[in-house]
Amino acid sequence: MTPPAIDPNPIDPIQLAATVLRAGGVVAYPTEAVYGLGCDPRNVRAFDALFALKQRPPTQGVLLIGADFDQVAPWIDREATPPAAIERARASWPGPHTWIFPRAHGVPAWIAGDHSGIALRVTAHPIAAQLCRAFGGALVSTSANRHGQPPARDAQAVRRAFGDELGALLDGPLGGLERPTSIRDAISGMSIRD
Repeated sequence: MTPPAIDPNPIDPIQLAATVLRAGGVVAYPTEAVYGLGCDPRNVRAFDALFALKQRPPTQGVLLIGADFDQVAPWIDREATPPAAIERARASWPGPHTWIFPRAHGVPAWIAGDHSGIALRVTAHPIAAQLCRAFGGALVSTSANRHGQPPARDAQAVRRAFGDELGALLDGPLGGLERPTSIRDAISGMSIRD
């Protein structure tokens, strides 16, 4: 019996997903607690496609994830943010902690929706972080579900919810949290979601 041929140039799924993101597509990937949907935050057509998939009102806004602080830093209005607020957030990153900062000038309004700030997280999930690195910057991150439905907690649930409507799906384990990440105001430290 002849052994199966081995592809000498296998396609790296993370690189493929990053290519989809750069082309304006929507990608699903595991995060700390649930599967997320991501897209290029500066591409309004990609953003509109993501919200159409979720059937979610765009006024709600989204959070962004990055692989490190340098990927989320450009989204923060540093003049309106005390250094102590940045240090508080950085001390919790990478990790399952989302912080709301004053948003930098030039941040597209569609990201924040009706909110004045911007929600940011440096993810500790290895697949999500690799995707951000391969893409080269922060990504939109919102739960992989239709609006009002429970978030997907595995790749099969993502496939059931979205079928072939996604540009790519990265299969992998979640990060071990039972609930979505906490959200706090970076300046006041006040909890918005525990």
